[in-house]
Amino acid sequence: MRALIKLIIVILIIFGAVFGYQIMKSNKQPATIFTIEKGESTKIIAKNLQESRLIGSVWTFRLYAKLTGAENKFVAGNHQLEANLNISNLIKSLETEKNISKEKNITFIEGWNNREIAKYLSDKGIVSKDEFLAATNLDKWKSQYDFLSGVKAQTLEGFIFPDTYRIFSDASSEDIIKKALDNFDKKLTSEMRSDIKSKSLDLPQVLTMASIVEGEANNEKDMKLIADVFSKRIAKGIALQSDATVNYVTGKGLTRPTAADLAIDSPYNTYKYRGLPPGPIDNPGLTAIKAVIYPTPNEYYYFIHTKEGKAVYAKTYDEHLANVAKYLDK
Repeated sequence: MRALIKLIIVILIIFGAVFGYQIMKSNKQPATIFTIEKGESTKIIAKNLQESRLIGSVWTFRLYAKLTGAENKFVAGNHQLEANLNISNLIKSLETEKNISKEKNITFIEGWNNREIAKYLSDKGIVSKDEFLAATNLDKWKSQYDFLSGVKAQTLEGFIFPDTYRIFSDASSEDIIKKALDNFDKKLTSEMRSDIKSKSLDLPQVLTMASIVEGEANNEKDMKLIADVFSKRIAKGIALQSDATVNYVTGKGLTRPTAADLAIDSPYNTYKYRGLPPGPIDNPGLTAIKAVIYPTPNEYYYFIHTKEGKAVYAKTYDEHLANVAKYLDK
């Protein structure tokens, strides 16, 4: 009689575990990454599963794991759980080492353009250069993010936000780009967006200017000064004459582009064409973006960088020529 009662209790427990899991299953995302830390007990694992809305009851999950012998078989790591798993398959997934996706850090530096990011990811063996660059096609993302709606460029140059990202070893180019775009959307606050509009600018203009500022300045102070210099030059119809834009065309990264480089016929050559280029020349960081939105007003129209990288400013063209002779033509 006792054995029968015990059997009924076990059946009820198993039914309750399955039923409780099914209640939560309808709220589950298409795929979920669930992490088991090394040394975590079944109690903690069950609690974390419930908080992630993957099970309905900690108590029934623990009993089900105990009765099926799975209690001490859960594998530490990151488990990618597919949609609509029943409790039996959920436990098998948490017991199986092949479901673990190892993570790694990647870091995109302020001022890297998409080609440089693609090379970096390729060198680390994550994705190929061609695959990543193809995934930056604007048409793939325009409908997913409101801030891309007014962009006329063909790629996401300028929007791959520089930062350190934690990714899975099997992450695709799309996975990486989505993280960067989500981060961009988060970092560009509502106040910043409002201030951009109040200055009669649009986001593509701000990012294009910020990308040039990023390529020309080494610190926040100079970024804010140079942003104002460029804004005044555009307003006066003076060519920006940014070496950074020429380097974007040539890919050389020279401190002083050659005369042949300066003569290249490209809309990105701001020595040859006035105003902003068609789009960003790199992916600017938050400091450069803020420098464009909140520049430091000044009286300068020209600047150079010494061989040591220090910015030297001038109010007039004659002062600028004197600075060139003093610091660069020695």
